[in-house]
Amino acid sequence: QVLLQESGPGLVKPSQTLSLACTVSGGSITSIAYYWSWIRQSPGKGRKWMGAIDYQGNNFYSPSLRSRTSISRDTSKNQFSLELSSVTPEDTAVYYCAASVGLVTTYLSGSDYFNGGDFASYGQGTQVTVSS
Repeated sequence: QVLLQESGPGLVKPSQTLSLACTVSGGSITSIAYYWSWIRQSPGKGRKWMGAIDYQGNNFYSPSLRSRTSISRDTSKNQFSLELSSVTPEDTAVYYCAASVGLVTTYLSGSDYFNGGDFASYGQGTQVTVSS
């Protein structure tokens, strides 16, 4: 069973960059066919897939967040990271990292589709508040 743990600041000021890391244990982020995603849930809304990095280091992003999102990895630490730039209070959410074998291509369409069962493992989530 792959375990994931998010880390990063819980408070970010508007216009700054939100940075989170996800540490993976029980498996390697270079394991064939694995995709490593970031997902968020804003207050009163459903979960939204933000983007992913695959086992080869290729990136995939939600069209609505592509211009502000960057996902990278550090294979020496078995971690992958999220950067979301130019944040506003609307980016306040619980942020989750997640693992899946393969990636449902519907997530690349920009629709509101989300199915929790598409992901094999989740981190516990970390609250990030954007406020001055």
